[in-house]
Amino acid sequence: MYAVSLKSITKQFGEVLANDSVDIDIKNQQIHAIIGENGAGKTTIMEILYGFYQADSGTIELNGQEVKISNPHIAIANGIGMVHQHFMLIPPMTVAENIILGVEDPKKGGVLQIAKAEQKIQKLSDEYGLQIDPKVKVETLSIGLEQRVEILKALYRDVDILILDEPTAVLTPLEVKEFFQILKKLKEQGKTIIIITHKLDEVLEISDEVTVMRNGKKVGHMITSEATAEKLANLMVGREVLLRLNKKPVNRGKVVLKAENLYIEVDNKPKLKNVSFQVAAGEILGIAGVEGNGQTELIEALTGLRKLDSGSVVLENKEITNSTARQVREDGISHVPANRKAHGYLSSFSNADNIILGYHYLKPFCNSIGFLDFKEIESYSHKLVREFDIRPPITNLSTSSLSGGNQQKLVVAREFSREPKLLIIAQPTRGVDIGAIEFIHQHILDLRERNVAVILVSAELEEIRSLSDRTLVMFEGEIAGEVDSKSFDIQRVGLMMTGQPDE
Repeated sequence: MYAVSLKSITKQFGEVLANDSVDIDIKNQQIHAIIGENGAGKTTIMEILYGFYQADSGTIELNGQEVKISNPHIAIANGIGMVHQHFMLIPPMTVAENIILGVEDPKKGGVLQIAKAEQKIQKLSDEYGLQIDPKVKVETLSIGLEQRVEILKALYRDVDILILDEPTAVLTPLEVKEFFQILKKLKEQGKTIIIITHKLDEVLEISDEVTVMRNGKKVGHMITSEATAEKLANLMVGREVLLRLNKKPVNRGKVVLKAENLYIEVDNKPKLKNVSFQVAAGEILGIAGVEGNGQTELIEALTGLRKLDSGSVVLENKEITNSTARQVREDGISHVPANRKAHGYLSSFSNADNIILGYHYLKPFCNSIGFLDFKEIESYSHKLVREFDIRPPITNLSTSSLSGGNQQKLVVAREFSREPKLLIIAQPTRGVDIGAIEFIHQHILDLRERNVAVILVSAELEEIRSLSDRTLVMFEGEIAGEVDSKSFDIQRVGLMMTGQPDE
C-alpha cells in the first residue's frame, strides 16, 4: 500500500497540456524526488495533490483509499502539507503568529492562545532539530530559517505527507547540509517527503526513489541507488546532457568596468564598505558570499537602482557613478536580477512585451514619433522565444503563465541579446532545470568569447567555480579575498564566506 497513488492525472491550461495521464506511486516514510525540466509538469501535479488545482481527469489515493481534494484545506485535513518555492510568510509577524494564521483557536471572548501555540511550536522545533524561536519576527530571519518556519507551519497542522518545491534553491551550502539532516529526522519520525527539484547531486544524496517527468508525462521511475546523474539528466531532457563545461582559457582584453571605494549605508549601517575591483573584456568575475553580505547593494549600485554614498564607477572611459537605471542600460550594461519575479519582468505583460521591456522606447521597437512597431516586436520576440527555447513558445501568452525556469530564460534572452559591454547576472540558474542550466551557462561562455565582461553573482559555489575566471568573496560588505580559477577550492571559499581569514 502506498502513501500516495496518483492515477492517470491529466491537467490542461488553455493550449498547454501540463499533465498527460501521469501515474506516480509514493511509498510511506520515504523521500521521493520528482524531477524534470521547467514546464515538465512536476509542480502542477503536486499542486493537484495539495488541492491548489483540480485534475481534469484521474484519481488520488491516500493509503489505498480514493480521496477528493478540492482545496488546500481538505489536503491539510488529509495530512498533506506543501512548502512552496516562494515562501508565504508575513514578515512583520512573529513565527508563532505566522504558523497559527488560518488555524487560530480563540478562547471565548476572542483571545488567541498565543502562549499555548508557542509552546507547541517550540516542542516541534526541538523534536525535529529546526532551531526556531517562535517569538521572533519573521523579518529578522535568514532565508534558510524562513524555510524552517514553513516546515513548522505544516508540522503544526499534523501533516504526514510533506511536499517541498525546490527546497534548496535559496540555501547556502551549509544550510543545505543542515536541511538534509532535518529531512532525515522527519523521515525517521514517520513522515513521507516529496521533493520537487532539479539538482541531481541532491537527488542522489537525499532521496530513496525518483520519478522523472518530461513534457507533462512520466518518463521514468527508479530506486535512487540504481540511478546516476547522467542517466537522470538524459531522461529529463530527452538527449545527452553535458554535465561539464568546456571553457576555453581566459583571454582578457581592456578593462571594461572599474569600481573604486564603493560605500553604501542603509538605516545608518554600512552595507558596502569601500569595495574596489575591476573586470575586463572576455573575463567572468565571480562574486561569492552568503546572501545579505553586500552583494545586492553592490549590484544595485552598478545598475542604477541604488545611489552610492561615496565611491566611483567607470564604464570604459565614462563615469557612470549614480547614473539612472535607464542611463546605465543605454551605456551598455545588461542586468539579470537575482529576483526575477520582483525585478525581472511584469507578470501581467505578455512574453513579447517583457522581451522588449526596458528597450521598448528604442529603435527598432519604437519609431521616431514614439509609436510602438508591433510587427517588429512580434518578429523579434518570436526569434528570441525560439532561440532561447522558451516554453510554451507563445509570444502573446502572459509571462505569469510560464514556469519559473522559462521566466528566467525569458529575462536571460532579453538581456543577453542586447550585445552588452558588461553583463551583470545574479543567481542565473536559481530554480532552473538541468537542461536550462546547461543552456544558460553556455550562453554566458559565448558572451565571454565575444569579449563581453561578465560579473556573476551566485550562491551556488559549484556554478561560481566552473564559470568564473576570478572570484571575489564578500563578507559583511567587504571583499574578504580573491581566488583565481586554478586555486578555487569550495571548502576554502566557503570558510572565507563565513569571515574566516584566507590562509
